[in-house]
Amino acid sequence: MRTLRLMAIGGVLAYRALFNWTRPAIFVGTLLVGPLFQLLFFAYLGRQLQVADDRFYVVGNAVLAATLAGVFGGTLAVGNERRYGTLGHVLLSPRSRTAVFLGRALPYAGNGVLIAVVTMTVGATLLGLRFPVGAIPGLLLAMAVGSLACAFFGLTLGALGLRFRDVWVVSNVAVALLLLLTGVNVPSTALPGWMVKIGEFLPITHAASAARDLAAGHGLAAAAPALGREALVGLGYAILAAVLLKVFETESRRTASLETL
Repeated sequence: MRTLRLMAIGGVLAYRALFNWTRPAIFVGTLLVGPLFQLLFFAYLGRQLQVADDRFYVVGNAVLAATLAGVFGGTLAVGNERRYGTLGHVLLSPRSRTAVFLGRALPYAGNGVLIAVVTMTVGATLLGLRFPVGAIPGLLLAMAVGSLACAFFGLTLGALGLRFRDVWVVSNVAVALLLLLTGVNVPSTALPGWMVKIGEFLPITHAASAARDLAAGHGLAAAAPALGREALVGLGYAILAAVLLKVFETESRRTASLETL
């Protein structure tokens, strides 16, 4: 219970301290309005090129919208500690640093679900789409699993901040790769085989597939295998993040480069 309390409270405090937006308008414009315009762009482009229907882009971009909070939030969860000179205080804590940092993924995952829900709701309304009422719980589950996987993926990138100076370049490239390789805007059948293989190991690939099955009315049973694969991807990144944080912490202590920018 102490560990769970540490993860929950520590995650919320870190979210408030490290996920920077000075005014609500910036939060709304960047994380809510931005993904919505991206959805509309790809939906109308898809109509023009006759690649896929509106439902494909609404569901895909709704899941993709969760990546912003997850990837950049996870990076900030570690990178800003180093930037503000408070990383040493965290690492000197007698409590488990693994629990501290993994707990920080939870608020970003919740943030990602909020963004995904808003993007899907507004996008479907503007494009005149309707989803089965019975599919809503399953869609929320798919968004939650995908958002959590993204948050752990972002935390893995953030762990690189203990070793490399400019981790923001890595984060921006990672978001671009998620846009291209996960099949959210380009059908997997149109991608080269090697891109599809890489996409299978990235977050939101399987969450988007599950969400499309649910939106088509196939039921939770049909989407369960994809949800299971997404959960495994998220678990893999959580383990990788914990290992990298431990390894880079030890190396930074050895070379006295813990808070070197």
